[in-house]
Amino acid sequence: MEDTMAQYPSFAPYINFPGNAAEVLEHWHELFGGDLDLMSYDAMDTSGFPFTPPEGAVAHAHLHGGLVNIAGGDAIGQASPAPLDCGVHSFILQPATVEAGRELIERIASAGGEVAMPFEQAPWGAHYGQAKDRFGVLWQINVEAAPVQAGPED
Repeated sequence: MEDTMAQYPSFAPYINFPGNAAEVLEHWHELFGGDLDLMSYDAMDTSGFPFTPPEGAVAHAHLHGGLVNIAGGDAIGQASPAPLDCGVHSFILQPATVEAGRELIERIASAGGEVAMPFEQAPWGAHYGQAKDRFGVLWQINVEAAPVQAGPED
């Protein structure tokens, strides 16, 4: 039997933003690079919709090709989504090197965020730290410890 799951190699969380999808995703685009595709309700015929989107509201967006793969849009016509700084939204980035991890923490903090946990060696051997971006989203940075090389047996 063919493994059909191999047809779906990518995973992207979808965030219902509380009306600030464009601002947040443009900020993340600056921080993490890649391509940002934004589709505004303004560019659509919404006459048949059961709600009236506010001007500039994002119908769908996708940030991909850089350090993150995240999709989302502004939550319109439904219960208010959780605010971004409520602790529900947390992402982990796993760069290849300690230097890259340290640079990510500094980049997030220097762009209006803050270091939530210093980036240092963790008890489990990895280098780990946390930074909250200017919207209150927690970014966990984890650089796995290098595997221990087995030496020649005595």
